[in-house]
Amino acid sequence: MLKYDSIEKLVLEAEERGITISRLVLEDQAQAMEITPEKLYEEMKERFVIMKESVQEGLKKDQRSKSGLTGGEGYHMMRYAQEKGGLSGSLMTKAIARALAVAGCNASMGRIVAAPTAGSCGILPGCLVSLAEDRGFPEEDVILSMFTAGAFGMVIAGRASISGAQGGCQAECGSASAMAAAAVTEVMGGTPSQCANACAIAIANQLGLVCDPVAGLVEIPCIKRNVSGLMIAFSSADLALAGIGSKIPADECLDAMHQVSESLPSSLKETATGGLAATPTGLRLQKEVFGE
Repeated sequence: MLKYDSIEKLVLEAEERGITISRLVLEDQAQAMEITPEKLYEEMKERFVIMKESVQEGLKKDQRSKSGLTGGEGYHMMRYAQEKGGLSGSLMTKAIARALAVAGCNASMGRIVAAPTAGSCGILPGCLVSLAEDRGFPEEDVILSMFTAGAFGMVIAGRASISGAQGGCQAECGSASAMAAAAVTEVMGGTPSQCANACAIAIANQLGLVCDPVAGLVEIPCIKRNVSGLMIAFSSADLALAGIGSKIPADECLDAMHQVSESLPSSLKETATGGLAATPTGLRLQKEVFGE
């Protein structure tokens, strides 16, 4: 069984076998779990179905969070995308809408796939559902790419963190964005090395992102950070696919991410005592939800 402690090892193993990272991971994990690759693929397919369902739930006009602080963002963005197209074009604005929808679904206690966390749950489905529904990529390719995302996530969790309380939002939305960048790159026909480059670029562009949830809830600014993470994932994939690599290898980016995590004060690690949570408006919203 592969040891998921290095993106470099994943890339080298896939290249030596002449297969995609997703195929490598599918075979490896099926063997480790003592099930067939077909069975494991079906389990991942179920997760993709849940992602699509969470998109639809979050796109409802009356979607609201339990706190009342957020709601309807996915609906309004999708309506804008359909009517105006948006500055970024139809694909990107619809992808933004889907990322908002899934994050909103989470805030309203709907069922989501943590990818890798609930706070960053909109990024991967925002990217992948859009590739399937708007660009027409075969669903099988999209589902397979989730194995690549998962493998990269395992490495990130081991070398750095996927926890906002431990590493700030760079560990949540940053990690999700890197996972999505690698997955999108593979769906687009990128090589294992290009997947690693996309991951590295995404991480490098979110180093130091703090976790400062207003009122301690995964809503403000978390939901909108899913959008920025999605945009970084797409742009990182495009850079890698264009042959523009990361000068700093992916594993070294993750090590740097860990070092930055250690340097962040506790006020910027999900405690809601710093950043946007500590602004006058942030404190007022906390009182509105929880009282004095």
